[in-house]
Amino acid sequence: MSKDAKSPVTSAAKRIDQFFSGPGGRADDWRDLVEAAKTWARGNDRAKYDVALGDLSVTEEYHGYPGLHLMDALREAALAGDATTSLALATRITQALTTRSFRRHAGDWNLHEEADGDVPDLLPPTFGGKEAHRPYFETLIVTGVSSSTWSALAAEWRKLRRPIDAFVYEPVIVGSLEDAFCAALLNPDLAAVVINEGFALHSRHDAPVLRPFVDAIGTHEETDASALRLAHILKRVRPELDIYLMSNRNVEEMAGNPEANVARRIFYSVEEILELHLSILEGVQDRYDTPFFDNLKRYAQRPIGTFHALPIARGKSIFKSDWIRDMGEFYGPNLFLAESSATTGGLDSLLEPTGNIKKAQEKAARAFGADHVFFVTNGTSTSNKMAVQALLAPGDIAIVDRNCHKSHHYGMVLAGAQPLYVEAFPMTAYSMYGAVPLKTIKQALLSAKADGRLDRVKMVDLTNCTFDGHMYNTRRVMEECLAIKPDLIFLWDEAWFGFARFSPFLRPRTAMGAANDIEAWMHDPKSVAVYEKQQAELGKNPSDEMLLKTRLIPDPRQIRLRVYQTNSTHKSMSALRQGSMLFVKDVEFHTVEAQFHEAVFTHASTSPNQQLIGSLDVARRQMELEGYGLVNNAMEIALAIRQAVNNNPLISRYFRILGADAMVPAAYRQTGFVDYLAPGSNWATAWKSLQDDEFCLDPTRMTLVCGTAGFDGTQFKGVLANQYGIQVNKTSRNSVLLQSNINNTRSDVAHLIRVLAEIAGEVDRGLSQGGANAKKTFEARVKSLMTDVPDLPNFSHFHQSFRGDAGTKTNEGDIRSGFYSAYDAAGCEYIRLADPEIDRRLKAGPDLVSANFVIPYPPGFPIMVPGQVITQETIDFMRKLDVKEIHGYDAKEGLKLVRTEALAKMGKSKPSAAAQLKAAS
Repeated sequence: MSKDAKSPVTSAAKRIDQFFSGPGGRADDWRDLVEAAKTWARGNDRAKYDVALGDLSVTEEYHGYPGLHLMDALREAALAGDATTSLALATRITQALTTRSFRRHAGDWNLHEEADGDVPDLLPPTFGGKEAHRPYFETLIVTGVSSSTWSALAAEWRKLRRPIDAFVYEPVIVGSLEDAFCAALLNPDLAAVVINEGFALHSRHDAPVLRPFVDAIGTHEETDASALRLAHILKRVRPELDIYLMSNRNVEEMAGNPEANVARRIFYSVEEILELHLSILEGVQDRYDTPFFDNLKRYAQRPIGTFHALPIARGKSIFKSDWIRDMGEFYGPNLFLAESSATTGGLDSLLEPTGNIKKAQEKAARAFGADHVFFVTNGTSTSNKMAVQALLAPGDIAIVDRNCHKSHHYGMVLAGAQPLYVEAFPMTAYSMYGAVPLKTIKQALLSAKADGRLDRVKMVDLTNCTFDGHMYNTRRVMEECLAIKPDLIFLWDEAWFGFARFSPFLRPRTAMGAANDIEAWMHDPKSVAVYEKQQAELGKNPSDEMLLKTRLIPDPRQIRLRVYQTNSTHKSMSALRQGSMLFVKDVEFHTVEAQFHEAVFTHASTSPNQQLIGSLDVARRQMELEGYGLVNNAMEIALAIRQAVNNNPLISRYFRILGADAMVPAAYRQTGFVDYLAPGSNWATAWKSLQDDEFCLDPTRMTLVCGTAGFDGTQFKGVLANQYGIQVNKTSRNSVLLQSNINNTRSDVAHLIRVLAEIAGEVDRGLSQGGANAKKTFEARVKSLMTDVPDLPNFSHFHQSFRGDAGTKTNEGDIRSGFYSAYDAAGCEYIRLADPEIDRRLKAGPDLVSANFVIPYPPGFPIMVPGQVITQETIDFMRKLDVKEIHGYDAKEGLKLVRTEALAKMGKSKPSAAAQLKAAS
């Protein structure tokens, strides 16, 4: 940044919570300005007002409203010493920002509101007229012209607006690469960028608030202030933005440069300014269009005669009924008018889409950085099973996180694949697991290689981020695994993480984000040299120990990039329940495409819900056009909750939200990052952690410890829901999981904090008024929940009867045979959990072998899988569990086990999975 540039007084560099600020945080800054103006107007010191205005004067240049005109007016009022005018104007701007009325009302842009309602010259009459609502966005104009002409330039852009335009946009003008970068980060309303040549490299502001942002792109070392360089920087930060390049030189040469593919269109200078305006609108329209949903709306307005098996279609059986009309009144007529089991007449088939569903899926692929997308209407459980079925065959080995969602385990059963379970690091104190260390995954691959079985290891199947917020370093995991086996398939279950695509901070930790980064690295000419240098350092036959401790680099010439990502769209975006997407980025997809279609036929309903498909289409539209701001707001909400809980003297006495230091062991936080709100943390330290650490914590996930208040997780979840109307999902023995999302508001935060304060107050009063016995009882309860916690059981091993073709160094097994052993009633037995026979057999044998998946909630993962030998630690854990919901276990019957005689018979007669595969082929 320029050292000699003059700027207003500014405050210290912003903390992480100040950076992740959506509309609420920006509005807070304006409210602070108003409060400082009130202080000044009452005759007190104006210094605080000058500092606040100085900060805002820098960052507000990156927003369309209040714009250059109103900001100039604020500064002029301050220079004139006019506290009254300063307060009035700051108040009016703050109200417009808070209510977002400036998007509709031209008067908000006018310095002197016209009594007769006339629209001033600042904006043409087409803005804020009485026509139907038109969505509003902002366009960033990067230019080299003098800042003194920017107001006139903005006025020229506004003259391009027409009443027939579908959208209204406001120009935001900057004059440097650094300012363009900051605007892309700070302004969520941007939808397009126009880059002219001749702009400066460094910002004209010497503002501390900007330094952490621009340092991220290394502008102190940057020498290239070209339009193309800036386009690539912005596309990396905000890939959803349309970029238009304006060249006043050899435009044909630029257009022919493959590097210019980041631009939607290239123009010669400004000879076709109207064409540029129309192109901007067309680009936004392309993202706004929802092919399936738009057609569904049209279909609902047509007169249709239905002679197919869906009586509810058109709603006649509903609205003509005296008995169920209330359902129609509750949902409204459009729900039924849009119902159909037909795939003709403008509709499309989800099983074999060729029309608007196909187009909607192609738009989703663009939005999420994938090559292909499948819409799924029965949840990500189905997406996971589809992927496993399509990509694995009987006898194939998959490295699987034992603690993954049950759909992955059932997918292995369906495919006949052999899971090689790997364990996540334990968080015993909170009765939960984290994620699987990379060293563990690499060891599994190297062991398979030593056994001569690496060719059968086809997939690595992991959950990212975990339910509790553990994010993998996805790029590092894939690169190091590909260094051992270049054609590995990766399936990343990102059911809870779909929103992360629209955050530049979280995107690199997503499967598609990392896959695109790896793909770009593969095409970098320097990548081969980096690989060969490491090979020379490792030598010809490096030991496993050396490979495990080295950050391995794959051979970019050998990599076959095969990445799949599943996404519960309904869990983090505006889709209806069970709406899911399956993303594909696979250079070998053509070899498995037919299998994917078979998986779709296997799992997808022939009568999918139209509203679900439509909501997937609309969710994509929303995230492409406003997802960046919505995700920033979700992070802001989460950080506000963290700060409010942990800093409140009363609440923090009994509750706390765990930081990264408590959720991620230090060994996996190589940068030393502690937490988002820890002293000394700012957005730069968080960004470094997100880039380098093996595991990071998703800021939108908050593990609230409630055991210190005497509540177990299930109990506290019930208290919040039944007494206060607050819903949470996951619990552990002594915690509940809070999640912020794009739906939350600051009012939600206030309600939560007030409830926690009330509960903490009740606990406090109970202890102070209950005497020594109450305190003793409370301390015993807390000790039971927080100290006397059961050890978490690891996966033991499959019984030898299900390891007929397994290796000696690996631990995979034939889960499918184990699963179907439960179908032989005579070959199974039940033993109750408290029966001494269990303890006798654990000591003397024969083995206890599970016939079922046993999944307690919480923690929500299988502590037993079919064919697994049950160990003492698993039994101890089961006996200490105090949860009511355990799938696969009936307390009256007991554990369902495979009889020893059946195991012996099975071991003698069953051919190996590999032999079955060979026979089948």
